Amino acid sequence: MFTHGGFAPEEGERPDRSMHFPRMARMTRSPSTFGRFGTGVASLATAGALTFAWAAIPAQAQSLRGSDRSLDRQNRAAIQHDFSFLETGAQVRKFADNGWLVRIRPNEDVELHAVSFPYARPEVELFIRRLGSQYRAACGERLVVTSLTRPATRQPRNASGRSVHPTGMAVDLRYSRDRRCRRWLEGVLVDLEKAGILEATRELRPAHYHVAVFPRQYAAYVRRMETRAVARMTVAQARGRVEAPYTVRPGDSLWTIARRHDTTVDELKAINQLPGSRIYAGQVLTVPLAGQEP
Repeated sequence: MFTHGGFAPEEGERPDRSMHFPRMARMTRSPSTFGRFGTGVASLATAGALTFAWAAIPAQAQSLRGSDRSLDRQNRAAIQHDFSFLETGAQVRKFADNGWLVRIRPNEDVELHAVSFPYARPEVELFIRRLGSQYRAACGERLVVTSLTRPATRQPRNASGRSVHPTGMAVDLRYSRDRRCRRWLEGVLVDLEKAGILEATRELRPAHYHVAVFPRQYAAYVRRMETRAVARMTVAQARGRVEAPYTVRPGDSLWTIARRHDTTVDELKAINQLPGSRIYAGQVLTVPLAGQEP
């Protein structure tokens, strides 16, 4: 297992020293590194010369196993976004004070556990908020965040020198004890990775998910989903159609549910903002019902 971001041990845990990677190389900065938008690039000695054209980050093998190529895609995204690799806690706080990082706050859907620096890029906050709501609706427990922005000087010993945690674009999520919740979350992460929106890795020691969110790609994805939702509601109102909750039963698929409610798989995915076709028993979906004209 190639460790992408290393891990911040939870309370009572000790770091695993058997998987040691070099610490973050010292970074060089240009005067623009801490410019107005706080998105300058700090060059990494280990990163090499990366050339690219602005486009969606290409997704390849989606297995959550992690790889050198996955690290390449994460670093390419950081460079495309012109993100700084922060070295100290003081720099993290400076970025937060200027609004370049936003505070992640717990709510009824999201829990923060032993997070030293509860800040992230605004799009990562949006990702956590949306995912937390969907995760709790799907499996009935809160999404637990165990790490967010980590400056280079606070990286664990087993962290890769190319970790993007110092940029604020990564989040670590706890590995649930509920197999149903793990299946749902892994399915969503794989689907979003296929769409080139993020890179996700299932780490082993301790068990957790490392997720690097590609901010511009994710923001564009959310805009598309919201536009479709508005269009769907407009059509539904014009047709006098109403919607109702539906709890997925064992053996259900989107196809069988769509047939049962006289709709299509694509419409169900749009209504429920599903990135793929995976659903699980106990998950609550919204389904269209035939209504009467007012």
